[in-house]
Amino acid sequence: MAKTFWVETLGCPKNQVDSDKLTGSMMADGLTPAVGPDEADLVVVNTCAFIEEARQESIDTVLALSDARADGARVVVTGCMAERYGHELAEALPEVDAVAGFGVALAPVPGPTAVPVTIGAKPGPGVPSFDLLNLPRPRASAPWAYLKVAEGCDRNCGFCAIPSFRGKQRSRSVDDLLIEVDQLQAREIVLVAQDLAAFGRDQGVGQLSIVPLVRAVAERVDRVRLLYLYPSDLTDELIDTVLATGVPYFDLSLQHVSRPLLRRMRRWGNGEKFLDRITAIRAAEPGAAFRSNFIVGYPGETEDDHDQLLAFVDAAQLDWCGFFSFSREDGTYAADLDGQVPAELMHERLAELRERQDAITAARRDELIGSTVTVLVDAQGTARSYREAPEIDGVIAVPDSLEVGAFADVVVVGALGPDLVAEPVPAAVGGGSP
Repeated sequence: MAKTFWVETLGCPKNQVDSDKLTGSMMADGLTPAVGPDEADLVVVNTCAFIEEARQESIDTVLALSDARADGARVVVTGCMAERYGHELAEALPEVDAVAGFGVALAPVPGPTAVPVTIGAKPGPGVPSFDLLNLPRPRASAPWAYLKVAEGCDRNCGFCAIPSFRGKQRSRSVDDLLIEVDQLQAREIVLVAQDLAAFGRDQGVGQLSIVPLVRAVAERVDRVRLLYLYPSDLTDELIDTVLATGVPYFDLSLQHVSRPLLRRMRRWGNGEKFLDRITAIRAAEPGAAFRSNFIVGYPGETEDDHDQLLAFVDAAQLDWCGFFSFSREDGTYAADLDGQVPAELMHERLAELRERQDAITAARRDELIGSTVTVLVDAQGTARSYREAPEIDGVIAVPDSLEVGAFADVVVVGALGPDLVAEPVPAAVGGGSP
């Protein structure tokens, strides 16, 4: 009887792609997916280690799945926590059977094999390569799919430890990416990477770039969406390319708006530059949607810095925005900076920003009531327009009668905070924006 497996994924979309690759590998080895983690012979937890909150969630999940496992089942911890804290995890979690970083490939039960998985780093001489980044994936299980175009990151942001365990940027070839797009058979492809707009830079000038890749993917699917764009790389050409796809959605990695604080973060820009760029995009496409994330309480953040961020939030009127408290990460530039912000003050600032942004998001959603939009039906009763990225933004509730995987014109009839309610457009009316 074939052995079964279950993969539990935590963290960002890039981790989801890694899990898909592991799934494809295990299925190729003869394993079959289980209906639940408590019925699997092998339970794999793909962890996140970006900030303390994510690490705690990973540990809690590992312990819960270990307790719920079937008799004789094995639990393997992989992903970012396994790579960054492998030895510590193995000692702290005697409940698990193995802690397998990127240097170990998951194989059929009873356990992992010593075949390196080269993510962001090349194996040593004589060491076989098991390249997770370029492994094939199963067909997408939803009408959309993430496509990871590169691994690693060449930037040195003060708060981020990712380059220390994901390595330098390593871009995939356009041909390989397009093959994967065809294999996924999804109607929407979401491009992801640690530094998406830098795609191809590691291959040398003129070799690869994000613009021709976006154009090539757009020729194959109905929608292509980009996540995580570093603001200094948001060129006019890239903006025009995104707008030409018909998905005017811009996920900008801003992190803060105070120039002195951004320099402390080892980041580019300031609020004025960011706002000018957003305003220019809206002039070209008034319906453009924007998302960003900001760190609150980075060492040295003053009340004036916080006030600048509040003013930017009011002025920018972003559709979607996340705020996260600073997490001290060992080995990063920020770990030893002076000016640590007290936790209580950090939480007060977070609450103020989230309350203000929640009101802005709700108001922008209310503005859509009465408009006609084209949605992709992700699941029965749930759909998205170009304004909503999968899994991170709001959704649009639609009638269960709309076919999953189909596009449909709908009229927005209500809003519930970040979510919308819509009804199909009568056939005689038609039209609408995507």
